[in-house]
Amino acid sequence: MKDLTDRQQQLLDFLHDEHRQTGIMPSTREIQEHFGFASQTAAVSHLRALEKKGVIRRRPGKARALEFSDALDREPIIDIPIYGMIPAGYADSTEPETEGCLSVDTRTMGCTTTSKTFALRVRGDSMIDAHIMDGDHVILEYRDPKNQDIVAALIDSETTLKRYIVENRKPFLRAENEMYPDLIPATELVIQGVMVGLVRGASRRF
Repeated sequence: MKDLTDRQQQLLDFLHDEHRQTGIMPSTREIQEHFGFASQTAAVSHLRALEKKGVIRRRPGKARALEFSDALDREPIIDIPIYGMIPAGYADSTEPETEGCLSVDTRTMGCTTTSKTFALRVRGDSMIDAHIMDGDHVILEYRDPKNQDIVAALIDSETTLKRYIVENRKPFLRAENEMYPDLIPATELVIQGVMVGLVRGASRRF
């Protein structure tokens, strides 16, 4: 990487490890102590060498003001609000509640910073054959659905996550689990969002 010396690569690896574990960059004193440098000046000299080679950027006057140059080239990060839980089972009339947000990069989710997106936490097992599990978060976009899209839907005043199917010009909802029946609307079917991404639930047990 950028023709780094062994010591420079060790320092860069240390910066990455500390940032990944703590969320902040190490100070020059912490760098000095970790590598056994005689002074903080030696740590600063090594940081300047990394900066000259374009792998970090320093902000003058701040002890921990370091940035990785590759981070500057990443796709924009967007915060997607989580509107509570949605059943991936039988429909539910429970109103969703805001539960914070998910921070994702636009390339991973295939969306843009201007996309109208939101997230819902999945409850139930009716979509397991589409690899959507209890405890996952689905990311949805406000737009009109196409046949076979997975959607969050309001069906006869109840909400659910299912696949949107159109047959003989009549739309209905289908589970991705043969144990669940199709949901055919008696009076209304309103699509609340079309699934564009999935974040696997970290706490889900296998």
